[in-house]
Amino acid sequence: MAPVEPGTQATAPAGVILEARNLVKRYGHVTALDGVDFELRSGEILAVVGDNGAGKSSLIKALTGALIPDSGEILLDGHPVHFKGPLEARKLGIETVYQDLAVAAALDIASNLFLGRERRRQGFLGNVLRMLDKKGMRAEAERSMADLKFRLPSINSAVESLSGGQRQGVAVARAALFAKKLAIMDEPTAALGVRETGQVLDLIRAIRQRGLPVVLISHNMPNVFEIADRIHIMRLGRRAAVVSPKTHSMADVVAIMTGAAKVEEAASPQAG
Repeated sequence: MAPVEPGTQATAPAGVILEARNLVKRYGHVTALDGVDFELRSGEILAVVGDNGAGKSSLIKALTGALIPDSGEILLDGHPVHFKGPLEARKLGIETVYQDLAVAAALDIASNLFLGRERRRQGFLGNVLRMLDKKGMRAEAERSMADLKFRLPSINSAVESLSGGQRQGVAVARAALFAKKLAIMDEPTAALGVRETGQVLDLIRAIRQRGLPVVLISHNMPNVFEIADRIHIMRLGRRAAVVSPKTHSMADVVAIMTGAAKVEEAASPQAG
């Protein structure tokens, strides 16, 4: 196997949906992003990994409008974008599932899927009396859950009655419902058991099967190698490499991530 050069892709680029070039973000004397490049391709699951402080969170925040980089550029479908906040990224079809889920525990599942994007009834009832189309939202929520093959007790169940994995499923389903370009998952299996982790990974696969690329931020290497098409490795605020789980082992990725090995030394014996 030919070694992967630092900061390069494992294979030739094709159909890039979201791209970042030379992103820099500094906080005083601390450099969070030091010229980071990033590419997400159509229809792929791209894992982003790195040690604590490697710049993963800063990169994702920059890509979703939660952070404005000092320099560099972000392109969506090849066109430069300048997000001033997360709402602007959402309007362009980028949905993010954060670790804290941001679900309203007292509300039912359907209400959570449409939280902040509630739909009003048509005509006088909606325009004047501002009544919500609860029936329509409930029906679409049921369809969305069925499409994702994610089983829940009832669409009318309060989220507080669900297990941790089911709550995570609701948050992932909400991203799938509204994402038009891509979905970003920030540690979606953290603190979940084996069975619930499997359910969430199946949800992510279902999103990809619907044609949406997914960015997965995770510390769980077995999950990463189970589901990712490519692995973007961060180190010291930069992209150290992008490798394929088919050609590199977990030990290779950890070695690159921690600096225990240079990228060109991390040729996996699996690849021959």
